[in-house]
Amino acid sequence: MSVINPNQKITCATCFYRCALAEGQVGQCRARANKNGSIVPLNYGMLTSLSLDPIEKKPLYLFYPDSMILSAGSFGCNLHCPFCQNASISQVGDDAATEYVSPEMLAQKAEEFARCGNIGVAFTYNEPLISWEYVRDASLLVHERGMKNVVVTSGSVNVSVLEEVLPHIDAMNIDLKGFTDSWYKKLGGDFEIVKNAITLCQSRTHVELTTLIVPHFNDSENEMRELARWVSKIDANIPLHITRFFPRYLMADGEPTPVATVRRLAQVAREYLLHVFTGNC
Repeated sequence: MSVINPNQKITCATCFYRCALAEGQVGQCRARANKNGSIVPLNYGMLTSLSLDPIEKKPLYLFYPDSMILSAGSFGCNLHCPFCQNASISQVGDDAATEYVSPEMLAQKAEEFARCGNIGVAFTYNEPLISWEYVRDASLLVHERGMKNVVVTSGSVNVSVLEEVLPHIDAMNIDLKGFTDSWYKKLGGDFEIVKNAITLCQSRTHVELTTLIVPHFNDSENEMRELARWVSKIDANIPLHITRFFPRYLMADGEPTPVATVRRLAQVAREYLLHVFTGNC
């Protein structure tokens, strides 16, 4: 019988942090831990949210428009955005209020909601790919029922994770949070890994992008021009959703992004991209 060495650290390969965890330790994402000598997702099937949403809410505007999708969220995230819109679930750990929903149960619920116009499952609300095993297992079963899978993600995971889930994913919305390395560092992220994720995912599935405009941080015309130009070099048909910041979490004392700013930046993006949306303006 093998004996677990509590001092031996194991590296989690899910994202750029590559957390080296001793027995019982939890990673930066608050959702992956060293348990009995293996890295496991603490949030596998532990859902904090389950809701039937319009597909446009993801946002996905050019993927089965006017349909509904069963949206499932858990807890944890490997970014630490001070403006997080879902901090109550993404910035907490396994003390979050959850209900276990197995992959089989989730696929079954998706099929039951087909009568309401549901086309499948969206893995969303927190960062779903820190529990990529659940996304992979559930999405496989959703596909077996002839339904669709969507992932809403920051794209802040390693290629090995994307290779596990992409065969079962029909569409993704990826948050491109800005277009500077310094901004990503403020958020605890890695700019290059997100760009690599966008490039890979676009070659394998339907991709739409979202950029939240935070006043004084990523709201310059030059940055939007560089962002849109880069996206156009991958494919000018990639939809870009430019959205407003609203005061939340650690930036609750801020001011909402002016509507005029979002519209101005959308015009800049349209110099390079064919589908630019400002849904909350």
